[in-house]
Amino acid sequence: MKRIKLVIAYDGTKYCGWQIQPNAITVEEVINKQLTKLLDEDIEIIGSSRTDSGVHALGNVAVFDTETRIPADKIAYALNQRLPKDIVIQSSCEVPLDFHPRYHKSCKTYEYKILNREFLLPTMRLYHHFVYKKLDTDKMQEAANYLVGEHDFKSFCSTKIQVKSTVRTIYSLDVICKGDEVILRVRGNGFLYNMVRIIAGTLINVGLGIMEPSKIPKVLESPERVKVGPNAPAHGLTLVNIEFKE
Repeated sequence: MKRIKLVIAYDGTKYCGWQIQPNAITVEEVINKQLTKLLDEDIEIIGSSRTDSGVHALGNVAVFDTETRIPADKIAYALNQRLPKDIVIQSSCEVPLDFHPRYHKSCKTYEYKILNREFLLPTMRLYHHFVYKKLDTDKMQEAANYLVGEHDFKSFCSTKIQVKSTVRTIYSLDVICKGDEVILRVRGNGFLYNMVRIIAGTLINVGLGIMEPSKIPKVLESPERVKVGPNAPAHGLTLVNIEFKE
């Protein structure tokens, strides 16, 4: 028995998220089916990040156990021949049997992309949240700076979440401008359900003048979800990569 790690990129537009759901097509389900056919074994992958419906990824990570004799690095090539074009395995390798992508210490990087111009560009509609009013990106960065560090992010997660602790650490949160694009790039040791999208919605409200940057510390201290910005649309969010610590 050996454990294989996959680095996976996908366009989440047509999928109801990562995790298997009844009566819905998900990324996990598609990969499981094709791996099972390829290896002639019952395969169930374990993903590091359970992205929501419509969210994209460049470097999500999953593992599975197998008895196959196919070299670990060749599995990516074989599997990509079977997967749809909107899911691509970027690499495959063998890892220790005790490696678990959810419990191993890691740093995750997400990007939330905003198209900030008068009219929408059709070629960017699936991967950017369109905002036609001019955003004040300096104020957005000022607000973002308050979120860096270890905080209780109970105000920045879904009210349905059930976790032991809502304390997380954000290592960096940058507001990057590239022409009409505004990219929110956030790195942290983990994120609560909908946390990045709520952060994005909050920073957008700051950029629109709806909220002042100075209110962010008060939001962090508040247990009420209603005090922060809206949950930004899923299609603007991409999981860029996951770095695992030794």
